[in-house]
Amino acid sequence: MIERARALGAALLRPVDSAWLAAFRVLFGLTLLTSTLRFLAYGWIDQLFVAPQFHFKYWGFSWVKVPPSGELHALFWLLAVLCVLVSLGLLFRAAAFGLFVGFTYLQLLDVTTYLNHYYLASLLALLLACSPAGRTWSLDALLRPRIARSTVPTAWLYLFRFQVAVVYTFAGLAKAHTDWLFHAEPLRIWLLSRADTPLIGPILARDWAAPVMSWAGFLFDTCIPWLLMVPKLRPFAYLLVIGFHAITGLLFPIGMFPVIMVLSALLFFSPSWPRKLWARLPDRVRARLPATNARPAPAPLAADRRYRLWFALAAAYCVFQVAFPLRFLAYGGSVRWHEQGMRFSWRVMVREKNGSITFVVHAPRAGRTFYVAPHQYLTRLQEREMSSQPDLILQLAHRIRDDYAAKGFGPVEVRADTWVSLNGRPIHRLIDPNVDLSRIEDGFGKAHWIMPEPSEPPPNLHAIRS
Repeated sequence: MIERARALGAALLRPVDSAWLAAFRVLFGLTLLTSTLRFLAYGWIDQLFVAPQFHFKYWGFSWVKVPPSGELHALFWLLAVLCVLVSLGLLFRAAAFGLFVGFTYLQLLDVTTYLNHYYLASLLALLLACSPAGRTWSLDALLRPRIARSTVPTAWLYLFRFQVAVVYTFAGLAKAHTDWLFHAEPLRIWLLSRADTPLIGPILARDWAAPVMSWAGFLFDTCIPWLLMVPKLRPFAYLLVIGFHAITGLLFPIGMFPVIMVLSALLFFSPSWPRKLWARLPDRVRARLPATNARPAPAPLAADRRYRLWFALAAAYCVFQVAFPLRFLAYGGSVRWHEQGMRFSWRVMVREKNGSITFVVHAPRAGRTFYVAPHQYLTRLQEREMSSQPDLILQLAHRIRDDYAAKGFGPVEVRADTWVSLNGRPIHRLIDPNVDLSRIEDGFGKAHWIMPEPSEPPPNLHAIRS
């Protein structure tokens, strides 16, 4: 057993070309820079963070407050600068950690802005910050030649590949249910809503389009990491990655997710792919670009205590990335309905939920009952997200409780009249209307105040038969 552990350690510490890591650092920094500038250019900062009078928080992070508009804009400009520094490899370690902290902080401001690719971007920023990505093709290495390296331990390559494979694998497993595979929902709903798209609209409206694309999405997510690992299939698999994400980016408003995934798939190529690409550039172009005289990294011993610590941390990270998305199994039922275990689990586009909710506030001392519409507290985006997510409904119920208590009505009871449609089904109650939400505290336990999911299948929608 000890010999096997040593052999594994030696294999993980085997040096490989660091060109892949440097190229990823540059492209990742530029991608997040584009995302940051989009927020500044389109006015999303004020729309998403400043305009709302109430912000939904992740469990345990209610202490994270939204700063004033001026400070938020300054933060985004700072993030833009950090993205540039990461790409250039200047003050790399501090810039990468700053990017991770700043980007993660923004995600904690309001749950309704959660997107899977924001979470992925934070994780990749963290991995980059911990890696030696600033030692190759960087300004740091140019200014301090003694830190320049041309190789990194193989473990870094495997760790980044593992992270990307986890995203695809869980995205595929999340589609392994009857709604997606046998009823082609919610993809059928989305495609029918795009039937007026020029050129491809009539195709999307065909009866066969949704089932074919549903199975294609399921097979792509579950198979693509393994196809990318096969050298002979890798070029064709990468073309498939580009085509798949180009189509999804065209059809659905999923932001920078397609770009991040196309970029991340490059991690499966040979570690030296950037050097091979560099060698194909014309001589006159290469002559104008600075060269680095990096040296290989020294081959450390697997028994080195420092590397034992790194292996332990990397193993703990990998275990968490596998275990945390599986937490939904502890709750039973349909995670697409009760949402417990939904976030941070790579469940990309697996459900369409529409809800309508009215809060019923009863003030026993005053002998009065109030009917409260969510739009009195929320923006349109927040209301749409909240109306079908039980933990957000609970948070708003607590805000309403505190608000009416502050108005002098004393202790009040808050119940929710909530009706939700899942993947086109008829509406069903989501929250038990007899439960006083003002007395319920959120946590990791099973939420028994959520009604059972509907048992009937989605309706059989038809548009154009081929």
